[in-house]
Amino acid sequence: MYSAIYYDGDTTKKIAIFMMILLCSTIIPGCIDKEQEQTPESLLVYCGAGMRKPMDDIGALFKEEYGISVSYNYAGSNTLLSQMELTQKGDVYMPGATYYFDLARKKGLTDYEQLITYHVPVIAVPRGNPAGVTSLDDLAEPEVRVILGDPKAAAIGKVGNKILEKNGIYGSVEKNIIARSATVNELIIYISMKQADASIIWEDLVANSEKIEIVEIPVEQNIIKTVPIGTLTSSEKKDTAKKFVDFVASSEGKAIFEKHGFTAYPCEKYGDEQ
Repeated sequence: MYSAIYYDGDTTKKIAIFMMILLCSTIIPGCIDKEQEQTPESLLVYCGAGMRKPMDDIGALFKEEYGISVSYNYAGSNTLLSQMELTQKGDVYMPGATYYFDLARKKGLTDYEQLITYHVPVIAVPRGNPAGVTSLDDLAEPEVRVILGDPKAAAIGKVGNKILEKNGIYGSVEKNIIARSATVNELIIYISMKQADASIIWEDLVANSEKIEIVEIPVEQNIIKTVPIGTLTSSEKKDTAKKFVDFVASSEGKAIFEKHGFTAYPCEKYGDEQ
């Protein structure tokens, strides 16, 4: 024969609360584990604005083949470098020139690296070339409106300055500069809308433009830049980040760059320009 056990109201409530806590502690961790297992892996890539088109295509193909999403932060190479240093977050860095990658390495931000393609500077003019620009020297002609990249923000700005200095005409051209832009894409807008007569821009970005014409800069006068990509030391997904870098550097990845007007690395014409 069993004796009945009775609890007062407060005791009953305490037992009920204890049982609920015990039940939740058993179920919730399992749910969290399942959610974590189901959450798709993703990468954060800091990428120079000039590589947007091929890198968007590569990101989509990478997700299709590996099920891993790629989120891009597009901006000027130096702007990205500052963001990486400040946040200490992200997985991959792809600036417009090895100069910025080397800076990042010295700061302890990057490690594994691959070389992908070249950035070839050209003179970009509005369709019809209203100012009649045919060479670098013409950028110094009176009333020619020149717009260049900001050397503190974008790789093309730093390179543009160096090209003018290399050819001894920076001082003459400087008086014609009407604006400096933080990204190469802004330079394209200025030229396509005829708000400037000439700029120095990466060839691949304007090769097929309907509103812009190209004036080539002879190799001996030019400064060709090699475009690198590499993993960040801040990455918590180093194996996945390296897989993405190698995917971009593969023949499949470089073919996408060539489709968008880039010259894949290595190339005998440009050699090991940095």
